Amino acid sequence: MQSRTHTCGELRLADAGAEVTLCGWMENFREVGSGLGFIVLRDFYGTTQLVAETEDIISKVKSITKESTIQVKGTVRERSAKNDKLPTGEIEVVPTEITVLGANRHNELPFEINRSTEADETARLKYRYLDLRNPLMKERIKLRSNVIAALRSAMIEHDFLEITTPILTASSPEGARDYLVPSRKHPGKFYALPQAPQQFKQLLMTSGIDRYFQIAPCFRDEDARGDRSPGEFYQLDMEMAFASKDDVFAIIEDVLPPVFAKYGTYDTASKAPFVRIPFAESMEKYGTDKPDLRIDLTVSDVSGVMSDIGFEPFAGNTVKAVVISDFHESRKFIDKTCEEVEVVAGRKPYWFRVDENMEIVGGIAKFVTPIKDQVVSELGLEKDTLVVLSAGTLGEAQKTAGVVIKTFGGKLENHIDREKYEFCWIVDFPLYEIGEESGELEFCHNPFSMPTGGLDVLLKAERGEIDPLSIMADQYDLVVNGIELSSGAVRNHDPEIMIKAFELVRLGEDDVKAKFPAMYNAFTYGAPPHAGIAPGVDRMVMLLAGVDTIREIIPFPMNKNAQDILMGAPGEVTQAQLDELNISVTALEE
Repeated sequence: MQSRTHTCGELRLADAGAEVTLCGWMENFREVGSGLGFIVLRDFYGTTQLVAETEDIISKVKSITKESTIQVKGTVRERSAKNDKLPTGEIEVVPTEITVLGANRHNELPFEINRSTEADETARLKYRYLDLRNPLMKERIKLRSNVIAALRSAMIEHDFLEITTPILTASSPEGARDYLVPSRKHPGKFYALPQAPQQFKQLLMTSGIDRYFQIAPCFRDEDARGDRSPGEFYQLDMEMAFASKDDVFAIIEDVLPPVFAKYGTYDTASKAPFVRIPFAESMEKYGTDKPDLRIDLTVSDVSGVMSDIGFEPFAGNTVKAVVISDFHESRKFIDKTCEEVEVVAGRKPYWFRVDENMEIVGGIAKFVTPIKDQVVSELGLEKDTLVVLSAGTLGEAQKTAGVVIKTFGGKLENHIDREKYEFCWIVDFPLYEIGEESGELEFCHNPFSMPTGGLDVLLKAERGEIDPLSIMADQYDLVVNGIELSSGAVRNHDPEIMIKAFELVRLGEDDVKAKFPAMYNAFTYGAPPHAGIAPGVDRMVMLLAGVDTIREIIPFPMNKNAQDILMGAPGEVTQAQLDELNISVTALEE
């Protein structure tokens, strides 16, 4: 360390009497009378208190603006008023010389550094280099680095080979919009940034690579959400040759829990094996394929009891109920939470209570009271219980009930165990679904997943012997605390099975060859069975840090509108650049 002997988090009582040189940002200066002042010096490693005791030093410090970088030479001594909240709280440094290394030339900061997370997000992103000076933000970036290092180490210990795959590639239908890059050498043609290394990692399996992984950048032109950043994200991408889903599960169940237990806000994480829940069961029991198993609430079907009680929203519909026992909140709480459910689910929930006298009260009580005994028996109701109901088509009722569980359960401390990471696998996804817009058979999720039952089940569907909607895919999702961390699958590596799977959605062999030429051709040269998964690193770190938005753990994130307001991206380019790429920009309609 050429310009310093110690960091600002390093000095201890044993260093008393030492002559030291420190460097960092001047966080604060407080003058407490004639000839005495206290300075807080901060660097990446911590803070150290400096005590100015001469007029020359005080005068020098007064001329320096906060957040300037300075070098301080001085003597370490024991503090009289110790601060046991700081690692350096037993000592202070008495400066003999202060040198400004980089002056802050602004009299006012856009926000207070140590409270930057409370500032407007636009200001934080515009001045991200100041936001990241906040020790809290620094710890989140350190956490991200440590987590990635731990994941990389664990994968290498499991004999996975780290291989980077191309960033400039061909556009392919992966389910989201591509980011396109124009080619200078090939006018009118475009590269695409990869939505995921999916095809490349499968090609590696056909190349004889047995176990592959990388911390992979992925690019998707998607709208932002709390757990999704627009533009780019990173995932722990992995693939295994000659593997089943059980092999993938074994690796993930060995790699992730120690990382979550060591680096997480909570020190408890699910042990192997994780709970496996079939997709249909998850939708029926939890109203979602992303259940938060920390919440002890589940869904019951009460269509047979409730659909004919004279309440119009229930008539002829599927009716689901979420029973919340030991409930003592107010009517105001119920109404407010139901409003939140409606905003998220798009459908209104209904409710009634069982009071301390086992009477049906509140909400739609007048419709339920005539069948009180049947309802109490059907749902096993006890006193002080809230019942929240949803109605509509099966999918609508399930979705609303799922939001009820998440919204009410997340607020009621007696129904959620917050202090842990609860993992589960969602398995047995349907291979096909009826498209909402087309009204025809479409792939439900990943078209490259191996159908459970292989070619035989596809031929049966083609002959009309079974319903195509009954075909399951050997696909799986990893969910933790109600957040989907990853999707994966046993891949469809057999060209014959692949062609037949696509034929059922009205795409022939020529379509497959045209859309996925490299992968299809590679599979014709003898591909091994293979399977993989790709847990999202950003979501993982978000969960470990205990924050609600993914932008808090990304060093330089875009805002919700996919803008990098720090660097000014996206931005305009010169006409010369456009001409070189043979691109013209048309006038945008107002």
